[in-house]
Amino acid sequence: MADHTGIYLDYNATTPLSGEVIQCISDAVVTAWANPSSGHYLGVKARSVVENGRAEIARMIGARSDEIVLTSGGTESNNMVFYSMVRQCRQKEQIPHVISTEIEHDSVKLVLQALVKEGLAEVTYVKPRAQLGVVSVDDIIGVIQDNTCLVSIMLANNETGVVQPVAQVIERLRQLGRGDILVHTDAAQAIGKVEVNVNRLQVDYLTIVGHKFYGPRSGALFVRELSRGTPLFPMLFGGGQEKSFRPGTENTPMIAGLGKAAELVTNNLPLYAAHMAEMRNYMESRLEQLLPEGEVRFNCKHPDVLRLPNTSSVAFPRLRCTARDLLSQMPSVIASTGAACHSGGGASAVLLASGVPPEDAIRTLRVSVGRETTRHDVDRAIDVICAIIQQLNSA
Repeated sequence: MADHTGIYLDYNATTPLSGEVIQCISDAVVTAWANPSSGHYLGVKARSVVENGRAEIARMIGARSDEIVLTSGGTESNNMVFYSMVRQCRQKEQIPHVISTEIEHDSVKLVLQALVKEGLAEVTYVKPRAQLGVVSVDDIIGVIQDNTCLVSIMLANNETGVVQPVAQVIERLRQLGRGDILVHTDAAQAIGKVEVNVNRLQVDYLTIVGHKFYGPRSGALFVRELSRGTPLFPMLFGGGQEKSFRPGTENTPMIAGLGKAAELVTNNLPLYAAHMAEMRNYMESRLEQLLPEGEVRFNCKHPDVLRLPNTSSVAFPRLRCTARDLLSQMPSVIASTGAACHSGGGASAVLLASGVPPEDAIRTLRVSVGRETTRHDVDRAIDVICAIIQQLNSA
């Protein structure tokens, strides 16, 4: 996507609202403004909009509507999972042990650190395999303890695009007779790019984030067999909405928009994924063609590693400055050096944990294409990147 100021290649940070989503939100603002909990016909109409949105979210991931809890976004959904785990284990008078990875989003990593600091949980973090960016199933299984109650692994990494073996971890847990260990996956980056089906994955919890797939900045949490199976405890208390798991008057327009974004994914995912893969692969091939050998490297790109179709972690090993400096010299190319939530200086912790050498990590751009990205966009961006690199290296 290009606008008057630049070429947008940072779709993993956020996506624009699709036109259909904007229209859906606008319609709901005008026609479904009543309180969905009201018993009169206007409230009933607003309630139907909320429930239709919920149904589309469920359909997108192969779930039932009654397994979807509507939330403000990914951070809230992730926090709900971990605090539910703590309260469930407190009833059993034990300190829970959680297994996670060193490449998680801060909304997973920081809440786990807080729980450890407060003495409410024990956590083991597993590193991905060096240079590959993928967590080993054996490494996860190898750190299980008697009090392990939860494994939390993101479905796909936001910086490298590497898809993690969540389903394989669950299969091994069952083979070991540890079906008591629940599994959570943050699917924020995967939805809208690869198929996400809770029944194929067999996860107990799955986090959904609307603004990563052309929806509004709202989200949801899938909870398997909610109210009858997988434990969930509220973090807020109030009017009883969302079966009291997440009270507060529903944001009807945003729920409607999230449902429309989910509907678009359900109906068009193969087309979206194929287009993004074509643009990403074209970009990588153009960089290899235009830059001398050894001047570009794609982190975690390996025949045995599955990546998101839109994401490329591009290192420029011979660049005579950092990737942040490179970006500052080309404002027309809108990309990033890593996750938007930690846009400070220094090498990416995710890249370092994935075995990328520090000298390459500080020279890495995260480039993520979207549904609107064209070959012309890619050509323009690559021409600028290569020209600026040549200019900086010859200075």
